[in-house]
Amino acid sequence: MTEVKVRDVMTRGIVYLPAATTLDEAARAMRDADIGDVVVTDGPNLFGMVTDRDIVIRAVAEGRDARQTTIGSVASRDIVMIEQNSTAAEAAALMRDRAVRRILVCDNDRQLVGIVSLGDLAVRLDPSPALSEISKASPRL
Repeated sequence: MTEVKVRDVMTRGIVYLPAATTLDEAARAMRDADIGDVVVTDGPNLFGMVTDRDIVIRAVAEGRDARQTTIGSVASRDIVMIEQNSTAAEAAALMRDRAVRRILVCDNDRQLVGIVSLGDLAVRLDPSPALSEISKASPRL
């Protein structure tokens, strides 16, 4: 049996937003793309990543104005990356070791090609249907 590769479980669509984007704009972009994270840029450079959880914990819970606060001010700057040909098990171990829920995926040239989340791994790797069914379910609005 072949090992599941990161490229087989990752989400390929990456949404990039400039660091100057406001939180409300980023939240709408996440909603419209049905994702929980965006890659933050500073011109042509990678600046960091912002998740829906970052917005809640680092901004909303602190009473910051979502129309004035930028994603650059709440972005995680410590980016964790994995190569697309790594195994899903290696991705899970990296998430555990670095205590993150998402990892950027790159190709051999270190170009971003996707994002793998804990939910992506649960859908593909969890032998019991409980986690994968929760991860696949549409969010309730």
